[in-house]
Amino acid sequence: MADVESRPRRRAPGLPLPETVALVLQGGGALGSFQAGVIEELAQSHIEVDWVAGISIGAINAALFAGNPPEKRLAAIKAFWDGATAALPDFSLPLNDAMRELSHEWAAGMVMLSGVPGFFTPRLIPPAFAVPGSADALSFYDSSPLRETLDKLIDWDLLNNGPVRLSVGAVNLHSGNFRYFDTRDEKLDARHIMASGALPPGLPPIEIDGCHYWDGGLVSNTPLTHILDRQDSETLIFQVDLFPAAAELPRTITDVVAREKEIRFSSRTRAVSDERLKLRQERQMVCRLLDRLPPDLADDPEVKKLRARVSEYPVSLVQLIYRANAWEGGSRDFEFSARSMHEHWQAGRTAVAETMANAQLVAQNILDGNTAAFDLTQR
Repeated sequence: MADVESRPRRRAPGLPLPETVALVLQGGGALGSFQAGVIEELAQSHIEVDWVAGISIGAINAALFAGNPPEKRLAAIKAFWDGATAALPDFSLPLNDAMRELSHEWAAGMVMLSGVPGFFTPRLIPPAFAVPGSADALSFYDSSPLRETLDKLIDWDLLNNGPVRLSVGAVNLHSGNFRYFDTRDEKLDARHIMASGALPPGLPPIEIDGCHYWDGGLVSNTPLTHILDRQDSETLIFQVDLFPAAAELPRTITDVVAREKEIRFSSRTRAVSDERLKLRQERQMVCRLLDRLPPDLADDPEVKKLRARVSEYPVSLVQLIYRANAWEGGSRDFEFSARSMHEHWQAGRTAVAETMANAQLVAQNILDGNTAAFDLTQR
């Protein structure tokens, strides 16, 4: 392992905190209110986040987090989600699963017809009839309302120069290459956040310095790799996944659509997490073997080169996974109703609360300086 002081500098109730605490926010559209609940409950648990990274809707939540001081952060996030769901208010009528699914699909249909307030609106001219090469020809919706929303809710000077580091991922439309925009490297504005969430063909590509970008989820729906690649201290990572890997066999065609999305998005996240954690654990084993070498061998130049190659800072990865209700189908990621938003938000709070109630393993892993992944809310 890297030669670092292993004593955590901060503490939350029941959990020692290493030098860096990171929050990783996946893409998932309307499900992003689950992330908002996670953010609220982490604050309630006195867990201070130093680095937040996001893709798509995760980039929006991440920017709202980094671009506001702690005392205004939750209000800004709530303002975004209240605005986005304002067209479909929460009547909270008691409904069985069948009626709730019907209501759910109806709300998603309304979003397709009218868009999402403060986020995107339908284009007056369908893209098939627009002038080729124009913005109108490249997407079904106009995302310019999102720029106004972000500029209203985010202090860009604080976002770029404040204590919370922000990283968001997008795909270069010209090269097809993935790119992270990071406040450690450059100044970010609304364009970078919009680019990370520009999912085609719904939303248009965003131009930044002569290049056009689409939603980062097209390549990778989790920014975990960016944090691991640029990690410079012991790190605790809360990875918020909006699509579960495991689920029951589909029974209806809507179940099929939902399951396809879950597998498509969660498999990338799971593959990245599993591969990176396995590699790090193997390198830790090599480091432990190198520590047992006698001094004359330990000072050998080739051994020193090997140690430099395999030494890494330990990471504790805590997974917080949204698990859908029985009535949620394949449109759950664009169903922006206030009722669903409130339920997703509460589910995020519950996931953190359950994790903190069972955090002994994570705490011991941090104190021991090991690398491991944890899902403490498995059902």
